[in-house]
Amino acid sequence: MRIAKITATTVTTAALALGLAACGSGETTTPQPQASASASGPKYAGQSITVWRLGDPNEPSQKYMDDLVAEFKTQTGANATVQWIPWPQVNDKFTAAAAGGEGPDVTEIGNDQVPLWQSQDALAPVTSITSGGEHAQIPKNLFGLETIDGEVYAMPWGAGTRAVMYRKDWFKDLKIEVPKTWDEVLAAAKKIQEEKGKDVDGFAFNGGSDANHLLGALAWSEGGEYALKEGDKWVGKLTDPAFKTGFETYTGIVTSGASSKSRLTQNTTDIRTRFSNGKVGMYLTASWDIATIKEESKGKVKEDQMAFFPLPSKAGGETPAFFGGNDITVWNDAKNKELALEFVKLATSKKWADRYAMDGGLLPVYPDTLAELAKDPAQAPFAAAFAKAKAFPADPQWTEANETKAVLQNAARSVIEGKATADEALAKANKELEDILNQS
Repeated sequence: MRIAKITATTVTTAALALGLAACGSGETTTPQPQASASASGPKYAGQSITVWRLGDPNEPSQKYMDDLVAEFKTQTGANATVQWIPWPQVNDKFTAAAAGGEGPDVTEIGNDQVPLWQSQDALAPVTSITSGGEHAQIPKNLFGLETIDGEVYAMPWGAGTRAVMYRKDWFKDLKIEVPKTWDEVLAAAKKIQEEKGKDVDGFAFNGGSDANHLLGALAWSEGGEYALKEGDKWVGKLTDPAFKTGFETYTGIVTSGASSKSRLTQNTTDIRTRFSNGKVGMYLTASWDIATIKEESKGKVKEDQMAFFPLPSKAGGETPAFFGGNDITVWNDAKNKELALEFVKLATSKKWADRYAMDGGLLPVYPDTLAELAKDPAQAPFAAAFAKAKAFPADPQWTEANETKAVLQNAARSVIEGKATADEALAKANKELEDILNQS
């Protein structure tokens, strides 16, 4: 495995994207056509590529891909076949494709996954797209995880950050005010359980594959970090008092009774399904869950019954949210890289990137669209979270620590189940995290 050096550009400066947007006039301008936006139809007529989208399609995302593929056909004369890869299968599919199996020409990819798959030579550079025309408007700080050894290996498609979704109708019926502090979150959770039943999670604990979105926000709000690069080594910071405080707030969701001990391994998808079935009052997620909840609940949970607020810290104020996002890139084994690059170029043009974000419940990567979104009360919690967003350690091995080995999830579970103290669990996790991140 070839491990490449990640550029010093950091994704923790996500505020720049919002700041750049705020500096504009606030007016949305119509992008000028790009002479080099796509190749002529005859050049690619009759050719085809395969595109992987991650997750399960809902009506807006399917319509988006249908329209994008049609536009691609109009501009290039080529066909694009879209395959949807359910999230639980993504890692296995990528692993098989990287090993020489049947892979895509173009794929959607989480931004925090780029260093891992680039280190395995699975991604092709897309640097040529970044500097020309409207693509140059995408803030450079959004390329922190995508830029390795001076090459860009994926294009930002939509930024993802999180806030607390809650049952707005329950809050109204139970006369609960939107929480401004963590103690108020727990008080609201307990009131929901008192009225809706003990089988309901007032605030759902996430201990699954994406648990660190919640744990990270709570730890960062205390000034904690997972690990920092010192020289050429990662040094774990899980035993620092600041991280420990956030960790104890996280495990306290269960030990306080706000969420059931019987559901320690549920991830956002599991929690969303329970929310759809009236079994969750609050949980940390993104607005893309709204469309799926309406479908899963068969209309029983309507859009006006859902709302968001920023996740508050113990001291009050908003926690730094995880700075995630979805990218799109060319697979290194693509049979037609030139045509694949044309698809990525079209998909990340302002028209199609803006729509991808808005249809998918993500934040747009183009600054003027982000500025307009920040004025929308329904989206303001996400824009505010994006301004303070932080990222996980930018190392190819983070995925192993976060998902495969579930280092922090196991530490939290051992504390909640009474098998270890916080100090013991974090000391063990810290060593394991260092060992994983410093693999060569």
